[in-house]
Amino acid sequence: MNRRDFALQLAFAATAAPAVVHAQAAPVEGKDYARLAQPIAMPATGKIEVVEFFGYWCPHCHAFEPRLHEWTQKLPANVAFRRVPVAFSAPHEPYQKIFLALEAMGQLEAMHRKVFTAIHVQKQRLDKEADIVALMTANGIDGAKFTETFRSFTVASKAKQARQLADAYRIDGVPTLGIHGRYFTSPSMTGDQDKALRVTEYLIQRVAKG
Repeated sequence: MNRRDFALQLAFAATAAPAVVHAQAAPVEGKDYARLAQPIAMPATGKIEVVEFFGYWCPHCHAFEPRLHEWTQKLPANVAFRRVPVAFSAPHEPYQKIFLALEAMGQLEAMHRKVFTAIHVQKQRLDKEADIVALMTANGIDGAKFTETFRSFTVASKAKQARQLADAYRIDGVPTLGIHGRYFTSPSMTGDQDKALRVTEYLIQRVAKG
């Protein structure tokens, strides 16, 4: 979902399952993926970083999550995967902070899919702090601790870092996959979830080969 049409999609309708994609030629730069004009400096960890830029508010991210999760379970040891929540405007910021607060509390594994389900299946609006805290307490998370974390300087700082990284990758739609500060691709570019992941694997190999 891009900056232009997110407001029209805020009804949280999930997308249909993608069609099966058959074997294709090598990915094409400018069509299936893009190269960053200004590469992003990466830490010397010895791993290739893959970042999913996403938003809990985005129905396409919700639709992509099961397939993406399955894919991440099979990544090789030299690949590090992480998610970065994107806020294109003020209404998205509470959703961004949900992720960052859960991450800070060590509750992402327990709650990540539940937040998506609450929004896109149960049709809950989680743009107000009281409603967010109610969801957390209903799932066994200390409401006072979550509120403190949600409002914390740590979460505010992480939100700023997320914005800076999204800007560096020139992100204008989600979900988008960034590959080691050099490339990005997405299901909207490739036309299919599985193809986007195949293109990501291709780009990982390119980075590994230098």
